Amino acid sequence: MRLGGRLAAAIEIIQDIETRHRPAADAMRDWGLSHRFAGAGDRAAIGNFVYDALRRRRSAAWLFDEDTPRAIVLGAAMLENALTPEALNAALEGDNFAPPLLDADELEVSATRLSQPMPADIAANVPEWCLPMVEAAFGEAWAGECAALAARPPLDMRVNRLKAERAKVLNALRRAGAEPSPIAPDGMRVPPIAGNGRHPNVQTEPAFQKGWFEVQDEGSQIVAELAGARPGMQVLDFCAGAGGKTLAMAAAMENRGQIHAFDADRKRLSPIFDRLKRAACRNVQVVAEEAALTPLEGQMDLVLVDAPCTGSGTWRRRPDAKWRLTPQQLEARLAEQVAILDAAAKFVKPGGRLTYVTCSIFLEENSQQADAFVRRMPGFRPVDHEAVWRDRFPEHADKALIAAEKGIALTPATSGTDGFYFAAFRRE
Repeated sequence: MRLGGRLAAAIEIIQDIETRHRPAADAMRDWGLSHRFAGAGDRAAIGNFVYDALRRRRSAAWLFDEDTPRAIVLGAAMLENALTPEALNAALEGDNFAPPLLDADELEVSATRLSQPMPADIAANVPEWCLPMVEAAFGEAWAGECAALAARPPLDMRVNRLKAERAKVLNALRRAGAEPSPIAPDGMRVPPIAGNGRHPNVQTEPAFQKGWFEVQDEGSQIVAELAGARPGMQVLDFCAGAGGKTLAMAAAMENRGQIHAFDADRKRLSPIFDRLKRAACRNVQVVAEEAALTPLEGQMDLVLVDAPCTGSGTWRRRPDAKWRLTPQQLEARLAEQVAILDAAAKFVKPGGRLTYVTCSIFLEENSQQADAFVRRMPGFRPVDHEAVWRDRFPEHADKALIAAEKGIALTPATSGTDGFYFAAFRRE
């Protein structure tokens, strides 16, 4: 397929996403099934156009002064590849499968817009109703943080120390272009996609099948390390999901002690069994019934709450989610977080630690929830988060947004990771 056919396909997929109100991954999969003639390279390029359009939706729509699938796909392609309107038309000329060329009005509007500075609120590429929350979270740095949140993400992986050392796994992944991660001691990274390329399918590598590594964002690795699981501890992962942080803590604990991996949603928990087996984690007990946790009350050295949240910190990877997010959904997540924190607190033993993690950038889900928890639970006190960061990552003092009693925030601009929040409380 030529450029025009790929752009036309991306427009078709965006239209499907909007018409059927469905995730981008589902629309991409169904398009591929119904267009089997498209090769792997075509599908990768089309996927890049779709996700670029969703990441830069407001910027691309501003370029043409309309928010249509055609406008955001063509606008994002121009912005991502630094194309002028005339250059885009020249590239599409003569392609029978291309969308219609830019007409006179589109040429004039886009050329005028490209000659002007883009307004900061447009360049932020976040829903308009979220802008006040973003500004509150980042202060004067909000524009740069939002720009990073709209960029293409890297592919991050974590070496499984139970089976291999990082140098060994990096050697096995030379063809994939893996490098050591900037912060996480067991992290590996393949840089963001350039142009029409695609990330390697590392899960087909023998090293993955052997359990030498897991795909995991570096930010997720960092908050798992900050939690402080150590050999011999009794740990409860209260919202274990598919088990990413459970596996990271099991490796940190060297398979000594015990991790109880629980999630109220059995469907989310189901992948953990194969992952535990592949990684050779022997100190994890999967719990699917909340009633089975009763004997653990007041017994845990560490309880990790990886709370359900808006996922705003993952917008680089799931840009369609930010346009589906509503104030009502935020309110629902906030209520869930309160209930889960209060339920998890009873499992912490005196002197033990409760850790609270989100993949959100919003203060409402992060430090404000942490403050409210301390007010509700006077037996818990926040730890010194600056000291926790210095202890774990002494060489990276500038790679996180830290407030001693408010918690630690990771962001694409500051940390080079997805957006994460971490707070810890000690039970007196």
